[in-house]
Amino acid sequence: MNATADDGTPARLKDAPSWLINQVSLHSHRLVAESMAAAGARGYHYRLLAALEEFGPASQAALGRRTGIDRSDVVAMLNELSDQDLVRRSPDPADRRRNVITITPEGTRHLRHLDQVLAQVQDDLLAPLSPAERGELVRLLSALLAHHSGR
Repeated sequence: MNATADDGTPARLKDAPSWLINQVSLHSHRLVAESMAAAGARGYHYRLLAALEEFGPASQAALGRRTGIDRSDVVAMLNELSDQDLVRRSPDPADRRRNVITITPEGTRHLRHLDQVLAQVQDDLLAPLSPAERGELVRLLSALLAHHSGR
């Protein structure tokens, strides 16, 4: 994506990092959404399953905080995952009002498949970059994110 005055982009925007990041983000979001939909999933599903596999069973509230997903969306996505037997809800022994969510063996298999789907998205998104350039882009974006999120 090389923005030029010929594509209708105002010249003062074409080299603005914020505009470029936003344009690539829109493209990235579309690629992820389309690829996940083709795999019968959503990006939120991937985030929730990945958090459960990496950090273990968690409450719905903890999953929302870890994944950056709004609480009401967490509940809806967990309902979808539960309906597919990808996660299991069980009462928290320490607080019966709260559920603990656990990834199931089928959820782990599905996550492996989604890992492959997401890897292909990364390859498609970053196709024009060499492996070294991809690493540098990740390093730079990570530095920006760390700075702006206070880490």
